[in-house]
Amino acid sequence: MSRTLVVAGHGMVAHRLVEALRSDDVDGTWRVVVFGEETRPAYDRVGLTSYVDTWDPDALALPGAEYAGDELVDLVLGDPVEAIDRDAKRVTTRSGRVQDYDVLVLATGSRPFVPPVEGKDLPGVFVYRTIEDLDDIRAAVERARQRRGRPAAAVVGGGLLGLEAAKALRDMGLSPHVVEMAPRLMPLQVDDGGGGLLNRLITDLDVTVHTGTSTSAIAQDGDRLQARLDNGTELDVDLLVFSAGVRPRDDLGRAAGLDLGERGGVLTDETCRTSDPDIFAVGECASVAGRV
Repeated sequence: MSRTLVVAGHGMVAHRLVEALRSDDVDGTWRVVVFGEETRPAYDRVGLTSYVDTWDPDALALPGAEYAGDELVDLVLGDPVEAIDRDAKRVTTRSGRVQDYDVLVLATGSRPFVPPVEGKDLPGVFVYRTIEDLDDIRAAVERARQRRGRPAAAVVGGGLLGLEAAKALRDMGLSPHVVEMAPRLMPLQVDDGGGGLLNRLITDLDVTVHTGTSTSAIAQDGDRLQARLDNGTELDVDLLVFSAGVRPRDDLGRAAGLDLGERGGVLTDETCRTSDPDIFAVGECASVAGRV
């Protein structure tokens, strides 16, 4: 008699898990049900910036992520898990579907961190996380280009993903500004010397860098935005992208009463098992032995 594994989330880590399980489960002991939030199967989110080169989502597709022809994998897209009943060992999805499980894996990933800045919800303000986010940014760029020759943009966050976002905007023909509150770009990866070199390299790419300051407010200014920085600088831009880090999506585990890490994330041991022996957490939603 087969057992049921439910996977909440269908990103890169969830897909790798399903691949590994199906490869090892030669006797077909497990039936797998995957609930994804996005309407497309797992794709290469690490390579998201390359999407700007082609605007072809298929170029980011992960091989086998649709599990075509595999009768032991049921992939449900656009219908994420929204509640866990640990006593009954079942989940409920956004559409109201109820699914029993023998083992549940949380693979809900992370969400972009958006600082509590006044104006963060204005039209023209975006995050940089999914294919849909880039499609929305592209549409905003096209609208701005119709209004003026060369639009400008601001990226809040000077880490690796922020610089990738700035490159994508530069490749779309914008004049980007990067705002980083630390005294140097990529503060977690490079020291002061490396930061100085990186600053010069980025500036040579026609990206304006603002370090040691943060965005205090965003205001509508006609058909543009004005980003006000703590140091008194005011940036007139057509769109603004937040790329200021991520936070683990531990909402499901929190609501279900699972133990959480000190800095967030569903707390697991080094086998990825949570405080409930029938629930595991993998990827960016997990706090493995206390480390997200």
